[in-house]
Amino acid sequence: MARLAHLLVLLLAAGCASTGVEAPPTAPPATAGPSLAVHWVRDSAEHHAALVQAYALAGERVGELAAEREAGTWAVALDADETVISNSLFQKELEVSGGRFSQERWQAWARRREATALPGARAFLERVHDLGGRIVIVTNRDEAICPDTEANFRDLGLPYDAMLCRRGESRKEPRWEQVVSGTAVPGLPPLEIVMWLGDNIQDFPDLGQDLRFEPDAAFADFGRKYVVIPNPMYGSWTSNPAN
Repeated sequence: MARLAHLLVLLLAAGCASTGVEAPPTAPPATAGPSLAVHWVRDSAEHHAALVQAYALAGERVGELAAEREAGTWAVALDADETVISNSLFQKELEVSGGRFSQERWQAWARRREATALPGARAFLERVHDLGGRIVIVTNRDEAICPDTEANFRDLGLPYDAMLCRRGESRKEPRWEQVVSGTAVPGLPPLEIVMWLGDNIQDFPDLGQDLRFEPDAAFADFGRKYVVIPNPMYGSWTSNPAN
């Protein structure tokens, strides 16, 4: 029996050698790379075009709104991240390294001041000033990194009149109310906010992800006083159940 078993092993080995069949080698781990969302944001013509388009249309609309108001009495409120500045390099580095998002990583990124201006943003901000409006950046970057964020804006030549970072809660409504009441920052008078721009539905007053269940009529303010900047990388939408 031992000789028979040995013979069978030899025959099987010979058969594998003659047919060239081998067990597949262990594949090396795949090189981590950015997601399609990050790839689209960083490398597609469509993303660039969508941003230029959004800001061009916003510029036309804000011109109409400014014509109905006295200079110095109104403002535009904008989010910062993925609305005026891009953190796609941070997202790419995070994904390539296989790391997880953390406040420590995020704050380290902010202190690098390497966010870039999104296409169309600076021209729009300059137009708001030319028309007599004020620019208020309302961001959920916390106050610890607000100075670095302001410096990043200045380095990029992005004009603004006030930057309101997060203190405690992330809801932006209280900060918008401060702009309207004139209590946001010293020297900024009470202002009517005529337009909001952001990449998250929560960048617009009293709106949330439940809006997606509403009819088209519920979106009537978009394109008139609300302008969405596309961001497929992250946002409140990621918590929605997949349909």
